[in-house]
Amino acid sequence: MRNLKQHISAAFLALGLLGLPACTTRPLPAGPVQVGSGEAPDHLLGAGDRIRITVFGEEELSGEFLISSGGTVSLPLIGDVKATGETLEALRASIEQKLVATDMIRSPRVSADVLNYRPFYILGEVQTPGQYPYAIGMTVTKAVATAGGFTYRADSNVVFVTREGTTREQSVPVTASSWIGPGDTVRVGERTF
Repeated sequence: MRNLKQHISAAFLALGLLGLPACTTRPLPAGPVQVGSGEAPDHLLGAGDRIRITVFGEEELSGEFLISSGGTVSLPLIGDVKATGETLEALRASIEQKLVATDMIRSPRVSADVLNYRPFYILGEVQTPGQYPYAIGMTVTKAVATAGGFTYRADSNVVFVTREGTTREQSVPVTASSWIGPGDTVRVGERTF
């Protein structure tokens, strides 16, 4: 066994003397990994989203609801619950807390699902600009395809996206990993000749 260790050590020493890289370990990069233009964040709920709320064992409290323009969802027994800007998990927790506060249900079990997100908008140099239904996993390339593709004048390298809730337009590369969210507006500009 000792001879084997000496042979292995001699082999690594010889590799180093010949200028060949020996096996080394490198630390992994710190921080989040950037993929393309970034990974899509958790979608936040907004006005116009249709959701399904299920309160297990309480049929009369369950159903499909539309988030109002005021950003709330109106539920039986508990009234309006803030939904805009919340994740599904946060909305679910808020509903459970409000149900407990009514003293009618001791330990409610609530689930929340999105049935339909609010639409996204695409304008500019695409074949059919307009409003389109949003689907999970929507990217810039899928949005352009949904609108019939680029016109012959379109800049097919970059688009301009205004994220819902902001007024600032940001340039986004046209790639399969450039995501858009529900309510976003995509503008396709003209290329410069």
